[in-house]
Amino acid sequence: MKKFILIVVSIIVFTGIGSAQKFGFIDTEYIMSNIPEFTAVQEQLDELSSQYQEELETIYAEIEQLYQNYQTESASLSEDMKRRREDVIITKEKDYKQLQSKYFGPNGDLFTKRQSLIQPIQDNISNAVQQIADEGSYATIFDKAGNAALFYTNPRYDLSDQVLQKLGYK
Repeated sequence: MKKFILIVVSIIVFTGIGSAQKFGFIDTEYIMSNIPEFTAVQEQLDELSSQYQEELETIYAEIEQLYQNYQTESASLSEDMKRRREDVIITKEKDYKQLQSKYFGPNGDLFTKRQSLIQPIQDNISNAVQQIADEGSYATIFDKAGNAALFYTNPRYDLSDQVLQKLGYK
């Protein structure tokens, strides 16, 4: 009987504690779009991406030209010359793919640059959210940006503007 009473009291206490928790949410996409430094970083990354893409397109055009030349001249080439030209084309294609991976791969130059430029902004946002959570006694703050599973959010609990104010914007 004592165990039963202890269990019931425990459930009531934990239910009371759980219902007193405060929750809020932020929208990091909204926050970042209102930070001028982020916009400048995004423009810089877009420019770098365009430069890389132009370089790759130039190399690809060279490969296409080599292949077209090979196609038109293949009938008059010896087997040895055909093999050499094929090797040149295959080598250029491998170099192209390696450069593409170097620039745009999972740990490529663009990814590394993005991390180095955006990470400080994300850290500042995270620190501001932590301060707001501590000051407002929030148990949990969700991020509704991206693929978050928030089906409904009451704008009353949106802390995004508070984060921007904490960062010194608006």
